Amino acid sequence: MSETQGSTESRHDGFYEIRMKGHLDARWAYWFEGMSLTRARDGTTVLYGPVTDQAALHGMLRKIRDLGLPLVSVIQKKKGTNP
Repeated sequence: MSETQGSTESRHDGFYEIRMKGHLDARWAYWFEGMSLTRARDGTTVLYGPVTDQAALHGMLRKIRDLGLPLVSVIQKKKGTNP
């Protein structure tokens, strides 16, 4: 791989917007540490925030699967660009 351990990059892989069909109750927010949870008017729930690495992203996607909510989209965002 081309990455080095002493990289000066930030400690996370990027910011992600993860949209799922259905409204996720606010009590589930703790399950997605560091992510904001927004229930959109279109009937979707949007998780937004920093993701440490690909393993953490896949862990979040497993949690969404376990909740039974269909995944609509996963978009990597530039830091600071809110959904």
